Amino acid sequence: MTVEIRRGTARFTEREMGRATRHAFSFGSVYDPAHVSFGPMICHDEHLLGSGHGFDTHRHADLEIVTWVVSGALTHTDSTGGTHRLVPGEVGHLHAGDGVEHSEVAAAPQTRFVQVWLRSDDGGEPTYAVREVDPGPMSEALTVAGSTLWVARPAAGESVTLPQADLLHVYVASGALSRNSLAEPLAAGDALLVTAEPRPLTVTAAVDAELLVWGLSAADQTT
Repeated sequence: MTVEIRRGTARFTEREMGRATRHAFSFGSVYDPAHVSFGPMICHDEHLLGSGHGFDTHRHADLEIVTWVVSGALTHTDSTGGTHRLVPGEVGHLHAGDGVEHSEVAAAPQTRFVQVWLRSDDGGEPTYAVREVDPGPMSEALTVAGSTLWVARPAAGESVTLPQADLLHVYVASGALSRNSLAEPLAAGDALLVTAEPRPLTVTAAVDAELLVWGLSAADQTT
């Protein structure tokens, strides 16, 4: 088993007018050989947008793009004709397929959201879907192209047992986790990357917290 803590402060930060983005993996002109991907996950970004700012229409292919709004609201529009105002408690999933164009713009005075890109060879027509997430300490599993997402919302002092997977990526979207046998305390923006854990892991919230938990296959792990 290996455990790595990726502090939010260690991410590469990109700033433009009305937007700040923290990249967990190599992106654009910034190459970090130690952090290229985690299984099929090649992008795990946190974005902070001012109202009306975001990403103009751009193209993707061969990706599964999963978006989670932590606070505020985000307007998604794509070339399939779909549009949706994504708010906290909803998961947006864009299957880029053979190619799709989309845009994302903040629809609130300040919007913070997390976006994950997963490699995909499913191809075909692009699709966009939105799913609501159950309230409670641990949501039902959401399956995306062979990977699995859970949203955990432990209250202060509450513990949750994490699911088992070849690779486990636990991101603190808000709140904080207490110290445990595997890690120092984790704050909002930090992530815990676990490989080959033979038994279930338990984490405890130091304050009310929201965690994005990905279970990933190690089949195409490159770093």
